[in-house]
Amino acid sequence: MSTQVDPVQAMLAQTSLQNNLFTPTSRYYGLPIEQLELAGGTLVSYISRRFLPAPENFQTLQLHTVTQGERLDNIAATYLGDPTLYWRICDASGTMRPGDLTDVPGQTLRITLPSGITGNAL
Repeated sequence: MSTQVDPVQAMLAQTSLQNNLFTPTSRYYGLPIEQLELAGGTLVSYISRRFLPAPENFQTLQLHTVTQGERLDNIAATYLGDPTLYWRICDASGTMRPGDLTDVPGQTLRITLPSGITGNAL
């Protein structure tokens, strides 16, 4: 059974242009979208698996000590200017669960540049 191909996607696939479903600030930005053909010809699209980068790939800009009741999105808003960038603090700490970083008051969090970016602290 043949599957229908979106002509726009076919054209993009032949060029260097790629359609990205995620904004540049998303942790999923740039990950390839894969497709799986099920029995009967149905195509299922899914995003490739994302692995956490190594914490040593992050340059620390400053440290933050967690206080009682703090949330990671608020910490990200304060230091990174965008609450949806909380995942960058998770990545720099090598954790996938944001709550793990704020559950214990007194814990120190690293506020970093994006993975692999180096430079002078601001």
